[in-house]
Amino acid sequence: MKINAIPAIIAAAVSALLAYGLYALCHAAGQETLLALGGFVCLFLPMATAIAVRFPEGRTSTNTAVLGWVFFFVLLISHAVFAFVQFAPPSYIIINGILLLIFLGVTYAVAKAKQ
Repeated sequence: MKINAIPAIIAAAVSALLAYGLYALCHAAGQETLLALGGFVCLFLPMATAIAVRFPEGRTSTNTAVLGWVFFFVLLISHAVFAFVQFAPPSYIIINGILLLIFLGVTYAVAKAKQ
């Protein structure tokens, strides 16, 4: 596995801009910071996996990239929904935490398969 620095930095910058957008759109009073920080982490990991992580096996790289983009858009939609509705912090943390852990688990399984 190789992590390319420049695409990882680009993923961090895009995730930071999206997190700021979530902060600005948040209608839940007092939850803006949680949504922005959680959004950055939850959007950075799949995007960085999609564009910055490469494996020696081409199929593994392709599978992890597709998986990263799918989860990026799922998490983006999840965060957009949370930005427009009142939410309790535990529900936000549990739902997005489970989605992120599923992403990490499936990515680990794909990487271990080495196909």
